[in-house]
Amino acid sequence: MDKAVQITLIIVLGIVVLATIGYTAFSSLIPLSNTVTGNGEAIVEVIPDLVKVYFNVETEGDTSQEAKDANAEIVDELIVALVREGFERKDIQTQNFNIYPEYDWRNGNRELYGYRATHSIVVKMSTDESNKIGEAIDTGVDAGAGISYINFELSQEKENEYKAEAIELAAQDARIKAESLAAGLGKELGKLISVSDSNFGYRPWQVYGAVSGAEDMAVAKEATTEIQPGEQQISARVTAIFKLK
Repeated sequence: MDKAVQITLIIVLGIVVLATIGYTAFSSLIPLSNTVTGNGEAIVEVIPDLVKVYFNVETEGDTSQEAKDANAEIVDELIVALVREGFERKDIQTQNFNIYPEYDWRNGNRELYGYRATHSIVVKMSTDESNKIGEAIDTGVDAGAGISYINFELSQEKENEYKAEAIELAAQDARIKAESLAAGLGKELGKLISVSDSNFGYRPWQVYGAVSGAEDMAVAKEATTEIQPGEQQISARVTAIFKLK
């Protein structure tokens, strides 16, 4: 074959390949035709199965080591006291620990005057043991810790269980809506093209948040006295696209 013809064929083949790739990329940007979209929503009512008491231990020192050591002493005392009161060690966990310098900015100059250490501890218990909240509060405050907040929450196991249920119900709702849309257009629902979980919502129920001053312990105990966890909502949204036939 003539060399010039070979070059021409190669050029033509390259153009065809590029055109095919370009068409595929362009068509992927065009909204799907002859399809219907169902946006499903679901809400599941749940009862929290955990109570969590969040403590905060703050200490100061001339050096970072002094602040850290003073903090560790309070935290160790807090943990020992909680275990002595019947709380399991595995249910007492560190949420956050930090040491940072503190400065005096008077006269326009930055002057280091010490360090602060903060340690966040959470104590969890079953809602069946909510009568022990007062004991946890007394123990924490006696050890030198402050109360940050108290929540009714879901355990990870329960959260996963209810999340799966909410998403499944939202998917069913998406299909029902898509089928209704198709029927209204005189069509039938075809195969599923794509589906996405666009949102999942769950927030713990806070029954107490810290206030300033020495009244923290009394306010916290009053806020949680006789309080039983009510139903909370877990929501999910699912978007499904189907072919019409």
